[in-house]
Amino acid sequence: MEIRNRFRFGKKGFAYLPSKTDTALTDTALESIEEKIPVSLSERVKAAIGRTTSYYLSEQHEKGYWWYELESNVTITSEYLMLLKFLGIEDGPAARKIANYLLKKQAPDGTWPIYHGGPGDLSTTVEAYFALKLAGVPSDAPSLRRARQFILSHGGAGASRVFTKIFLALFGEFSWSDLPSMPVEIMLMPGTSFFSIYSFSSWARATIVPLSIILDVKPVRPIPESARVRELFLKYAPPPPSKKIFRFSHAAIKKTLMVIDRFVKTIEGFPLRPLRAKGLKAAEKWIVEHQEDSGDWGGIQPPMVNSLIALSALGHDISNGHITKGLEALERFTIESGNELVLQSCISPVWDTALTSLAMLNSGLDKAHPALSKSCLWLASKQILKKGDWSVKRPGLDPGGWAFEFENNWYPDIDDTAVVLMFLHNYPEGALMRKRIEKGMNWVLGMQGTDGGWGAFDVDNDMSILNEIPFADLEAMIDPSTPDITGRVLELMGMAGFGLSDQRVRKAIGFIKKNQEPDGSFWGRWGVNFIYGTWSVLTGLASVKEDMSSPYVRKAVQWIKGYQNLDGGWGECCDSYRNYCLRGHGKSVPSQTAWAVLALIAAGEAKSEEVANGIEYLLGNQKPDGTWNEEEFTGTGFPKYFMIRYHNYRNCFPLMALGRFQSACASGGNGKRGAF
Repeated sequence: MEIRNRFRFGKKGFAYLPSKTDTALTDTALESIEEKIPVSLSERVKAAIGRTTSYYLSEQHEKGYWWYELESNVTITSEYLMLLKFLGIEDGPAARKIANYLLKKQAPDGTWPIYHGGPGDLSTTVEAYFALKLAGVPSDAPSLRRARQFILSHGGAGASRVFTKIFLALFGEFSWSDLPSMPVEIMLMPGTSFFSIYSFSSWARATIVPLSIILDVKPVRPIPESARVRELFLKYAPPPPSKKIFRFSHAAIKKTLMVIDRFVKTIEGFPLRPLRAKGLKAAEKWIVEHQEDSGDWGGIQPPMVNSLIALSALGHDISNGHITKGLEALERFTIESGNELVLQSCISPVWDTALTSLAMLNSGLDKAHPALSKSCLWLASKQILKKGDWSVKRPGLDPGGWAFEFENNWYPDIDDTAVVLMFLHNYPEGALMRKRIEKGMNWVLGMQGTDGGWGAFDVDNDMSILNEIPFADLEAMIDPSTPDITGRVLELMGMAGFGLSDQRVRKAIGFIKKNQEPDGSFWGRWGVNFIYGTWSVLTGLASVKEDMSSPYVRKAVQWIKGYQNLDGGWGECCDSYRNYCLRGHGKSVPSQTAWAVLALIAAGEAKSEEVANGIEYLLGNQKPDGTWNEEEFTGTGFPKYFMIRYHNYRNCFPLMALGRFQSACASGGNGKRGAF
């Protein structure tokens, strides 16, 4: 079997992957080996499905959900320690555990990356360095010496991103006057106006509101001399002003916005600002109203941490109910293991449960199985029936979506809602369930943008100039329609009986065609990257019965096929967001291989050599307990700047791919291998 497992189909037939102990084998000998080792692919796939299904059945929470770690970079945990220090919560044991975690994650060159195996990131390294000093690690420790060398060689802490500088300013390590402005008076702009907080993406909005308070109050908490980081700043003269001719270009827009920012900063310095107090009050009210009963803000770390800092800056102490609840919510985001403590940027129980349930259903598990019945009831109970921020742009639309987390009533999202409904679509029994499904479908359909596509949390949230303001160095201030989410909605619509005759489907397909890359692929906003986007689009198109022989579809199919690795798998590195030449390139990993296989199956390629090779890769890399190893980050928070490792992706998507392969081949065989 060892020899058999080293055979893979390639463009020119079998490819043999020799080991060091193999001797040369002739083609005749290879054919003889193939004849003497009977292998039933159908049985191997069935056994693999059984192992993963057993694993998931043992992992389900008694209430019916699945929930796995959401891993990101160390800034999330570093900022948690900074928050505790800012609030005056001296917790020595927690600080030591955070320090242990940070030191464990440090790369040999002294840096901290934003994803596994990535290059050192300046801002991430600055924040980890500062957190370690706050935790009591001396500046002459080898770990900090190596980090400091990297920081200084890359421009020093002054070259880091805006959010990093804000955290330094909170402790007097950076000047508030050198930070971009976000005047608190923005809170007084009508929600439907051209420039208001609702022009920003939901995640940016929930962070900007508390930051507008912080940037206005400019709080500073003293720290010991031993914790200061003045050694991270370079002393240099500013470059001379440019004498280039002004042209209306990307650079010119940014320059103009920087001039506007300086003007706003000048106004902020005036002693008389008649609307300042009103703006501060409006911002505080917004924060209080947007806190969930569970204590969360927006379900993600940035608004949670910044809202706590803002309330403290306004004079509230830690006995304040909103601060107490917020700290308790953050504690639920933590993972404590041995002598380490890490804070997750977000938690994903609804997402994990919906994907896992759908994968198990696709694998052939009876929908009446108690595990699926429990997850169905739990998911149905998490539907959000109150209006959130999205209703500013869609005031007449009734609520009905689902969020990513346990509690996030203000921000249901299209992606979660679509996947939940794909699963619940199999459980229409009962008037209450039918009503929930109908409400969810109506909400999703009502969130279609004027461009025909769907964004994540809002509709028509596409004022791209906001990504150019000095405050926006993460380039994530908007939430426009994207091919991956649009494809997901099409997949749902097809399951619900919508087809090419529906105007909304036609508009969505028009959006997809308009956003196809020249090479045939599709950009992925929420997963890495073009493999993810192309999978979502092809699956959606197949679901609404698009002609999968259309030239634009076949171009996407050929793109997927063209990037298969020699081991039969697929992989794409996170750097494909920065360098498009890297699209489709990367080490094979289970989740991305599954996406490619699912895409090809949707396009009618279940019998292809490429799918057979992909299935072999998944089978060959499955562990005895039914899981797969995957250290790579294949999820996306902010392209280029914030990547995610969903610990569930490595298992749920391979299970889904094996299940759909089994279903697709059950009645027609899989061509070359002839196993079914």
